Parts: sequence; C-alpha cells; structure tokens
Amino acid sequence: MSIVQNRKAFHDYFIEQRLEAGIALEGWEVKAIRAGRVQLQDAYVIVSNGELFLIGCHMSPLLSTSTHFAPDPIRTRKLLLHAGEISRLIGSVEQEGYTLVPLDMHYKNGRIKLEIGLAKGKRQYDKRQTEKEKDWRREQQRLMRIKT
Repeated sequence: MSIVQNRKAFHDYFIEQRLEAGIALEGWEVKAIRAGRVQLQDAYVIVSNGELFLIGCHMSPLLSTSTHFAPDPIRTRKLLLHAGEISRLIGSVEQEGYTLVPLDMHYKNGRIKLEIGLAKGKRQYDKRQTEKEKDWRREQQRLMRIKT
C-alpha cells in the first residue's frame, strides 16, 4: 500500500532501475508517516562513506509529539540496503549523469519501505516529447470511448 509517491521524479528523470530500501526512522516519524504527513517532492539520495542517505524528505510532526523534544522535519535519514546492492549503486552513480531519486514510500509487512530509482536526467525536449506521448495516449482512449 503506497503512502506517498514522487511524481516529479518521473517527469524529470528516466528511471532505469528500481530498488526497495528500509529507512532508519524515529518514533515520531513513523507516527507522522502513518498520518500521511510526508513529502518526497524535493528529496534525493546521496552516497556518503559507503552508505546511502535520504535528504530533503519533509515529515511534519504531529501536534501530539512530546513537548520536551524538538523534532527536525527534514533531518537526514539513513537508508538500509545490503552491502552488495550499495556497492552496485555506488558504481552506477559514479558514472556521469546518473543519480538516485526516491520514487515511492509504502508499507511492506508492517514496515515502511522506500523505493529508490537509479535515474538519468531528462533534457527539456525529452520532457516535451513525454508530454506529447501522454496527451496522445489520452486522446486515443477518448476516441476509443466515443466509437464504442
């Protein structure tokens, strides 16, 4: 079951590979995610010291969060992957033009997972071409409905 998706990533990047990663979260963050108070829009993934980190993911704390604790809504969160997957991703990211972007946050067996994608940036003309194809598919569907 999907919690939040990063639709902007599909507009700005060609997604070439997808991986599912766990996230190291604090208790208030889990409660905020379950309440749907999370945004992936401006988030990205970086590689640092052989580890992956999620940066820019905004999680708004609930009003019921403890008063003696000051939550940081955009703190850096560690992603949990197998060492082989991390080394493969590091090799891919070091190639020119590749980056890691968060695509989807969802539940799996009661745990919160993050789907990340190995992506290559789109040029402006690629974005326009994608929009034209999408509009054409929508028009085709409309025409098929009219004929039947």
